[in-house]
Amino acid sequence: MRSHHLQETALRYFLEVVRRGSLTEASERLHVAPSAISRQIAGLETALGVQLFERHARGMVLNAAGELLAAHARRASLDAERTVEDILALEGLRSGKVHVAATDGFASEFLPALVVEFRRRFEGIFFELSVGTPAGVSDFVRNGDADIGLRFSRGPEKEIKIEYSQAAPMIAIMRPDHPLATSKAVTLKRMNAYPMALPKSDLTIRQLIDLACTRQQLRIEPVLTSNNIPILLKFVLEGGGISVSSEVSVHRLLTSGQLIAIPIRDRGLDMREIEVQTLAGRVLPHASQRFLDFLKQRLMQSTSETDDAN
Repeated sequence: MRSHHLQETALRYFLEVVRRGSLTEASERLHVAPSAISRQIAGLETALGVQLFERHARGMVLNAAGELLAAHARRASLDAERTVEDILALEGLRSGKVHVAATDGFASEFLPALVVEFRRRFEGIFFELSVGTPAGVSDFVRNGDADIGLRFSRGPEKEIKIEYSQAAPMIAIMRPDHPLATSKAVTLKRMNAYPMALPKSDLTIRQLIDLACTRQQLRIEPVLTSNNIPILLKFVLEGGGISVSSEVSVHRLLTSGQLIAIPIRDRGLDMREIEVQTLAGRVLPHASQRFLDFLKQRLMQSTSETDDAN
């Protein structure tokens, strides 16, 4: 990448070892001999007067000093990339690449529609979308592998700036012909009388359900569990039963009438927020900043539409 010309070679090699966890994998990625990478890192350690890694048989792990240097190196790398992109964008928003990381619920329904809408106005902008767990999304942002993170959250993350947040109460989703479809509200106990499809326990929404069940001494056995949200939605659409979601993740399916949403009244199921994240202290490239503003605007609109419906 052209931004490499703005970075010290030693820091670039160091950061690749941090990302890959070993000299061998960094060598394959950089197409540079492991011995050359090792010399550059040794030079850094000599110049700083400290060791940067704990060296193990399975790889290299940062120590406290290494963590500090890695934070600096990531920001230097991202600032270099931003400078190059901003220079290329001087004639207007005609080029650029936006890296977004998101959890599955956003990646499968919400974000693709936003990308299409954004590119109708700025067709020279390209996107890279990475999908991960909530913790994984923050890692993408923290490590500089994504400009913007979109996830559900229950607490703060180190080195992460919250650009926007909004409440994301849990809803029950089902087909209009489901026996509970005419209910004004439901509870987990009432939903438990019907087949359910739920996310796996590494997702925030399932963790909140499990906590609520523990408080109530309620045992729920979903007939289907998956960390893939489209699979859960397909189960519901095919008439398999009920699932859970947030409104923004299934907005298009609700507005089309394919699914309906019923509020869930159990205590604690509203302890979750949508978060738009960036790396603290980082100035985003022009294209990424424009998409960030666009994303926040659309999320705010979805909130006002929900409020009007209620």
